Amino acid sequence: MSDKTILVVGTYDTKNPELAYIAARIRALGGGVLTMDIGVKGEPAVPVDFSKHAVAEAGGSSIREALDTGHENAAMQIMARGAAALAARLHRQGRVHGVVILGGTMGTDAALDICKALPLGVPKYVVSTVSFSPLIPPSRLSADIQMILWAGGLYGLNSVCKATLSQAAGAVLGAARAAEAPAGGRPVVGMTSLGSASMHYMKTLKPALEDRGYEVAIFHATGMGGMAFESIAAQGGFCCVMDFLLVEVGNRMMGSIVEAGEDRLLGAGRAGVPQIVAPGYLSLVHVPTWQETPARFADRSFHTHNRLIKSGLLTADERREIAREVGRRLAQATGPVHFILPNEGIVEWDRAGYEAHDPAGMAAFADALRKAVRPPVQMTELDCHINDAEFTETALEIFDTWAADGTIG
Repeated sequence: MSDKTILVVGTYDTKNPELAYIAARIRALGGGVLTMDIGVKGEPAVPVDFSKHAVAEAGGSSIREALDTGHENAAMQIMARGAAALAARLHRQGRVHGVVILGGTMGTDAALDICKALPLGVPKYVVSTVSFSPLIPPSRLSADIQMILWAGGLYGLNSVCKATLSQAAGAVLGAARAAEAPAGGRPVVGMTSLGSASMHYMKTLKPALEDRGYEVAIFHATGMGGMAFESIAAQGGFCCVMDFLLVEVGNRMMGSIVEAGEDRLLGAGRAGVPQIVAPGYLSLVHVPTWQETPARFADRSFHTHNRLIKSGLLTADERREIAREVGRRLAQATGPVHFILPNEGIVEWDRAGYEAHDPAGMAAFADALRKAVRPPVQMTELDCHINDAEFTETALEIFDTWAADGTIG
């Protein structure tokens, strides 16, 4: 008996040798394998554990329906839907402990859906001809997906692509053996932030919440972090969120690629998770340092944080637009929301003497938030900066009140 079983997924009618090689490597390392075919037209060279018919049926369709679409994109979406549902079911049943998926653009498109269907902590490896490509939008990536470029292996086995395939086999099995699933012993508070140079509240809040018996998971709100945060919140993984760093909402509205998808600031609310929210960093926009500055920002200066990311100051009108969107998103929450507005600043660099200091812009933003954030969302205004002790003390008071009255379980 093997200790862990890996689900090996791909189009077995066109890529059987490569998929069989991955499976053989996993078995040689002592792992178990289940195979899943997501092809449509052809038949696998050897039988698989889950046929293309079983995959299509798992998504409420059939291979005949996929063929009748007459279009490869529509057909593969049928297969992706079924494969995602079937993979999730197999994991719930304890039959698989990780997945490795092989593909070109077509297989990768389906692979992204399959990985999204599996919870955080389940090893997810995609061997793709377009790994790391800008063709893949960040919003399609699951929180802990792993990708490796399928170099030199588009058609048939060779020594170059075997180096990649063997790494993937070892990586997914090793990850399945080493993975430590969330323990579930203590309730988890989800928090968003940036690094401690710009945002300080986590330094106080994390130990304070841990002293109260909670675990704290802090997410770096630079796109992928926000997506992971929303994904876990939407699945009910947090007892409460302290969503204090909303720059990804503004980034998306300003056209920056440093964003967390269309569901940012919605996942926790839709799941009814209690939310304590603040407008951290919404005076600035992030853009990639390596990319030409977007034309709309050509007339303003940027602070270069490193060779990856830089920040530019938003105008008063841009902040008003963002404030209205924050209000619209919070209004959709099905659980309690308490919004904290620190009127003296929302990032360390907007204090007096720093390059982002803009009292008029902050005043315009605060005024717009007062109009946009409406009951039943509660709002507390503070005459302090987000990095001042008064802010963290207020957040803890709200948290303690909710813990005492049962709002936070």
